[in-house]
Amino acid sequence: MAEEGLLQPHREELLASPDKSSSSVLSKISNVSTTPFILAFTASSCGAFSFGCIVGYTAPTQSSIMKDLNLFTADFSLFGSILTVGVILGALICGKLSDMIGRVYTMWITNTLVLVGWFAIAFPKSIWLLDLGRLLQGISVGISTYLIPVYITEIAPKQLRGAASAFSQLFIGVGISVLYAFGTVVAWRNLAILGSIHCLMIVPLLFFIPESPRWLARVGREKEVKQVLLSLRGAKSDVSDEVTEILVSIYTNIYMHEYHIIYVYRCFTFISQLYDDYQEQNQHVKQEQGVNGRGFFKLFQRKYVLSLTIGVVLIALPQLGGLNAYTFYADSIFTSTGVSSEVGFISTSIAQLVGGILGVVLVDVFGRRSLLLVSQAGMFLGCLSTAISFVLQKNNSWETETPILALISVMVYFVSYGLGMGPLPWIVASEIYPVDVKGAAGTMCNLTSSTSSWLVTYFFSFLLQWNSIGTFIIFATMICLGFVFTAKLVPETKGKSLEEIHSLFYDSPPEDSTIF
Repeated sequence: MAEEGLLQPHREELLASPDKSSSSVLSKISNVSTTPFILAFTASSCGAFSFGCIVGYTAPTQSSIMKDLNLFTADFSLFGSILTVGVILGALICGKLSDMIGRVYTMWITNTLVLVGWFAIAFPKSIWLLDLGRLLQGISVGISTYLIPVYITEIAPKQLRGAASAFSQLFIGVGISVLYAFGTVVAWRNLAILGSIHCLMIVPLLFFIPESPRWLARVGREKEVKQVLLSLRGAKSDVSDEVTEILVSIYTNIYMHEYHIIYVYRCFTFISQLYDDYQEQNQHVKQEQGVNGRGFFKLFQRKYVLSLTIGVVLIALPQLGGLNAYTFYADSIFTSTGVSSEVGFISTSIAQLVGGILGVVLVDVFGRRSLLLVSQAGMFLGCLSTAISFVLQKNNSWETETPILALISVMVYFVSYGLGMGPLPWIVASEIYPVDVKGAAGTMCNLTSSTSSWLVTYFFSFLLQWNSIGTFIIFATMICLGFVFTAKLVPETKGKSLEEIHSLFYDSPPEDSTIF
């Protein structure tokens, strides 16, 4: 195939690991611990924590909500799955919205939606208001799922980008764990109120966090790029090279087709001349952009085939591998295999935290690709063990040990997920797309994740009643296929700047034709 020939020269380079030396996460953090960076990181982490609280709400409250509101299984399936309907709606607008109004203003919108959703769930006067609150939260999740890792990768220095992104995503697991733990002792209405408290805490931070320097460059506010980078890196830092790299990257990625500047990829000595031309032609190019830009469909050019496939597959894989089944319906799994719900939720909470912390520590040591493979192998074993526990429970074999096996399998699944498949697909996706298609790519990845999430969430209860063993065998099979895909095609991006990663994917003659 034509695109295979185009991508093959880069594949070996992409799959090779970068520099294997590493320093500790703490020393990296201390080198960039400016106040604006800490505030931005904290706000993003709170957004991830909010995401986790939303996802973890239904599992510990399933039985009490159904009892208090007299809901049937189909009613609660709607309440659980309507979150993913909202995620789909949020996915459709996340890229365009964050590209149009910026990363920070988009955070304002997501935080407001979450707050309104929590209060609708806490004080529902009818079932439809309960579902509406969950839908609003889903829209927020659909937007922030891609927004948070993108914002972190765009403001963090390259030596800290993986650890910072993984640490921020760790708070998703923390949010799920907190809701699991409190859900065993707090009524479901009060639990919703508790879930809204941190949203109020985010509001003051949003007044002080900086906008993404790469987004500022993209919209033509290049004079603010240096100022923002100095605030993020420190007033005494030399950011001139980073400023030039960002501006030149924006220029070549967005305006390559208008000027056919091929030589910028072949000779570094032309960089300064290219930057001067960018400054002179900036106003004209902005006008041309609206006329010649192809918007969302630019993503479907042949040169984006590999990166688009990687992003879509990695992000959809956790959902197709049963993530929402384990997260939303953990109570059903525990009950079906004879595990105490209280013991199950507390153990699962600890497992998620352990996996997330390991992922933060190891992501910039062993790299993204290695952790993804280890994570997928562990999730496969978790699904397979869960299926085996259902086999034993059905045949009344090993009756005393079956609940223990079921609990261990769920814990293995969540530890493995937190180690890699939780944060890393979104980190990789936020790294491999250039800024001119990042919004469209975010929409596509998010839409794929949301659709697969809805399918699993809505149908899992029925699948569990149909054939519990077969359900988890299907999940295990999907993860196994994902393991093969990752081993063959996913590149290592550790230790590279965003511009270096993009040059590996897209440093080739421009190709105007699209896939379809």
